[in-house]
Amino acid sequence: MRLSTVDLQKRLNPEKPKGLPMALTVLIAWLAGGAFTFALAPYGIWPLALVSPAILYALLIADMSGKRAFLIGQAYGTGLWCVGAFWLYTSIHVYGNTPVWLALIMIALMGLGMGLFHGFLALVFNRVVGKQPLSFAALWILQEWLKTWLFTGFPWLFVGYAFTEQYWLSSLAPVAGVFAVSFVAVLIAASVVELFRRRAGYMIPSLALLALSTALWLINPQWTKPKGTPDLSVSLIQGNIPQDLKWLTEYQIETLKIYANLTSTEWDRDLVLWPESSIPMFQTEAVGFISEMVKMAKETNTTWVTGIPYKDETAFDASVDKYPPFYNSVIALGAEGEGLYKKQRLVPFGEYIPFEGILDILPNLAGSQEIMSYSRGSDKQAPLRVRGHNLGAAICYEVAYPETTRKNAIGTDFLLTISNDAWFGTSAGPLQHLQMVQMRALENGRWFMRATNTGVTAIIDHKGHIVERAPQFERTVLRGEVQARVGNTPFMRFGQYPILFIMTLLLILSYLGKRKAKQVRAVTQTTKS
Repeated sequence: MRLSTVDLQKRLNPEKPKGLPMALTVLIAWLAGGAFTFALAPYGIWPLALVSPAILYALLIADMSGKRAFLIGQAYGTGLWCVGAFWLYTSIHVYGNTPVWLALIMIALMGLGMGLFHGFLALVFNRVVGKQPLSFAALWILQEWLKTWLFTGFPWLFVGYAFTEQYWLSSLAPVAGVFAVSFVAVLIAASVVELFRRRAGYMIPSLALLALSTALWLINPQWTKPKGTPDLSVSLIQGNIPQDLKWLTEYQIETLKIYANLTSTEWDRDLVLWPESSIPMFQTEAVGFISEMVKMAKETNTTWVTGIPYKDETAFDASVDKYPPFYNSVIALGAEGEGLYKKQRLVPFGEYIPFEGILDILPNLAGSQEIMSYSRGSDKQAPLRVRGHNLGAAICYEVAYPETTRKNAIGTDFLLTISNDAWFGTSAGPLQHLQMVQMRALENGRWFMRATNTGVTAIIDHKGHIVERAPQFERTVLRGEVQARVGNTPFMRFGQYPILFIMTLLLILSYLGKRKAKQVRAVTQTTKS
């Protein structure tokens, strides 16, 4: 093999690595990831959603090995999740009775696992595509999308959520969803870094997209329109049942009394909504109580919608099954109310034991899947019927999935989500959860009712504005009115596919551009030698 003079000089006098020491770089990346959390609710310092990705981009654009790039991305992602999802500590330690040291280790392991998404983002950015803002932002969106389905998904901490109430940017949500908002934000962040490097040309696509989103905000297109029917008077019941008592058998009757008493003054409303599992037993075990509530609802011309564990005995075949399937569900009863929705997106280890059969090798989990696991509802369920309207439902955690909520919203007039965020105490978790519901309302152009056990109970309009909100950790009733709307936003029509297609196309073009540039350099170097 023939070596050029330049190659010989490099081998005889190898250059020392440029840039910051590795340990300092990793620390900066970790801090940048952790700082992003404060862009989200309840802090709302949205500029951090630009600064944080910009720091990661700045750390990655230098020439470096794939290993170094991966470690930087991994550090960023670990910081993001250890700080951003630290609210899990409350459920693990306080309600799970896990020792402090073990709970912290579990949070750290979760951060390392989820950090892999950014680790591989950095690796691909360093080795596969051209190092420029468009490819960086496209990779960012693909890793956010992967979090919505890979290993059942954990779709949390998306950049776009920081701009939920910044309508000059979130006006893109009804067009292409939260991923479009994330894309523009990350593209702006990376382009600003290039501006400091005197490469202003990268600002052109950023400014064009920013102009588009701002124009949409100013024009304020009405993607959906009022149905033309009277607004529904609604009462959302917040029982504030302590999590350590909620599922105790001896507290079940007290729980039912609390909800019945809170509702006693609300029976003349169009709709009364109770939270997730507010009836803490199967419908077969609460027949008398349910019958009494339905009687009250019909006598006062009120629709009653409640969360309840539902045992489907009609699907039980004793010759094949050990137990009937059961679901985390919401049911509509009373006057002009009918329908049952079964939760589709279940929480691993919280609502079901994953890896069915494989975990039988563990003595404590052998055969536990059938006993401990909720069944998964179909992804093709009819909406609930309430007062002549179609009502789309989402239970707790599944409202974090943009595509699931979109499908549930099609053909509906308004939406509801019920939840029990008592697991997370006074942490940021419930407030981040509420912010996601605001984004879902904006994406689908529908009003949202959110009834929770301890908060945040709220009514949200089709633009993502919080119209009414109950205080957290109080036993109370939130009253308001909800507007039925019809029509589809572009996001409802096409979902996430357009934005994913554009991201994929950008990455292919970036890969081809890098490959072409590499070939040109090789030819040039051969010619010189």
